[in-house]
Amino acid sequence: MKHKILPLLFSICTALFSCSLEEVNPSGFVIESVAASSVEGYRNLVNNCYFGMERQLYGYNQWMMLCEGGTDLWTYQKNGPSFSQFFKYSAGAALPLTMGNGVWSACWDGIGSCNTAIKYADVAPFATPEKRNEVVAEAYFLRAMYYYNLVEQFGAMTITTAPVATVDLHPERAAPLDVYKNVIIPDLEFAVKWLPANNGTTKPSQKSALGFLARAYLQTVEYDESKQFAAKALETAKLLIDDCESGGGKYNTFMYPAFDDVFLEANNYTNKESLWSHRFVVGGVSNNAWFMNMNNELFYCVVTDFGAMQQMGADYTTWGRRSGGQFMPSAHLLSLFVQQDGTLDPRYHKSFQTSWTVNKPSYTWTDAALKIFDRTQDVTTGTTLSTDNLAIDFIHPNDPDYAAKVAGKLSQPYLVVDYADVYDAAKKSVKMQYNRVNRPLDGGGTQTTNPFFSFYPSLTKHNSSNYYTNNPSNNRYGNLNATFMMRMSEVYLIAAEADIYANGGGNAAQYLNKIRARAGATPLAGAATVEAVLDERARELCGEYVRFYDLKRTKKLNKSYLMNTNPDVGQFFNDNQHAVRPIPSVFLNTLEAGGSYYQNPGY
Repeated sequence: MKHKILPLLFSICTALFSCSLEEVNPSGFVIESVAASSVEGYRNLVNNCYFGMERQLYGYNQWMMLCEGGTDLWTYQKNGPSFSQFFKYSAGAALPLTMGNGVWSACWDGIGSCNTAIKYADVAPFATPEKRNEVVAEAYFLRAMYYYNLVEQFGAMTITTAPVATVDLHPERAAPLDVYKNVIIPDLEFAVKWLPANNGTTKPSQKSALGFLARAYLQTVEYDESKQFAAKALETAKLLIDDCESGGGKYNTFMYPAFDDVFLEANNYTNKESLWSHRFVVGGVSNNAWFMNMNNELFYCVVTDFGAMQQMGADYTTWGRRSGGQFMPSAHLLSLFVQQDGTLDPRYHKSFQTSWTVNKPSYTWTDAALKIFDRTQDVTTGTTLSTDNLAIDFIHPNDPDYAAKVAGKLSQPYLVVDYADVYDAAKKSVKMQYNRVNRPLDGGGTQTTNPFFSFYPSLTKHNSSNYYTNNPSNNRYGNLNATFMMRMSEVYLIAAEADIYANGGGNAAQYLNKIRARAGATPLAGAATVEAVLDERARELCGEYVRFYDLKRTKKLNKSYLMNTNPDVGQFFNDNQHAVRPIPSVFLNTLEAGGSYYQNPGY
């Protein structure tokens, strides 16, 4: 889809809190005339609705941090202090009131564009009302998506469903459940009715709307003790599941028979399991042509902390060769892949890279490196590793060869990185210090900053070798791979959780076991619980924009739960604040009296 972005004046004046359209318009630009001039003119209005999503949401690095950071599954690289507002709730300091600026503005800009497209749909010269509804349904879908993310990130929200002609300096906020009932759910129901079964990539299809509708119905249980929409979530999920299991004839649904196929790059652009994808194109919406899909940069460990590894040139565009992403898996996340029989869920090694080969022409051990990595006398100064030799091998206690590898872990010329040297399983935290066994420090001490916490399993779901070369001298490469906003496997997990709320969970396990069977994991025995669903969502969907919302919905986004699962993050969580983000000050400053009444509690 070509993105034809209208002039900045239009973008600004269609946002929620915007300039007055009663002002003189020296350009003579009239939105109604654009919509009425041709179907293509109206199409341009709808295309503008995507701009906020592309600019600040799916595929943008900080959006992943807002959706996955600060949860039970991740801490920051080497458990460090950077990006602490996203990963560690500012480590006890006040969260910056600017942290959500981009998302807030992008979503409201998107809502303004959607409201305009919806208002002027009736004047566009479509051949039939059905054709009109098919196109305007995109705007309804996107408006629901923007509101959904605003509510889940920022809480109660102002409702506006028409272009605003006059600024309201004292807007009111509607409760989250009211936003779902009055905007999100009706908009998605309209989209379900009118979107085509196949609408290409980026533009949502009928299955996209059904998937997001099931997700929205389920999310309302966060705000509604009666769980009135749980049965609707199950009913909607079953429409997609029944279609998928009968061949996808109605909604074009599909689930790959093997988990291995889901994230193959060959399946990226036309991924049949994805319910909604966004494909990035050269010359898209970014002013910087290398800022496209940025997810590929986020999940690499810091392999260059070992001298045998480098990041330069082709490493930036080679699958699995980068270094220094922001997301480090928590001990809790890695423990979730341990099955009841003690074996590892196959998705662990299929979702994470745990070994790396030397990518320098040659590496020679120095005396300093021998001390840093605590080598035995079996490794001496001058020992070399050649290109493509094993460089780093992270081993999990439930790997079948773990005991044998641990026995000689410090006598190898490559790094055998023991889970137990990186994580404290009892405390469920990252080990920040290391006690040397073989080579004390020059001063005679044995404890030092952990040299092994740089190396940990690195999520591969967003890896890429598909790049636009913008400026290789500055390592500026734009990742062209599509990102998946929702997959069919999530629908089974929605059905399982909704069945627990609506029917007591009699059928929940069968939905979970469909996903586990596809992954080659052992089936779960007995009745499923909400906690079992939450754990399965972590194994299947980690790194896919959902975990912050999952914890909110299941009432797990609290200090007690996070201290039990990820204390590196949980120690900084404040139950009275952090379930929602601060309303950006750049917006509050435009309201009466500085907008203090509009701010979330605690900020």
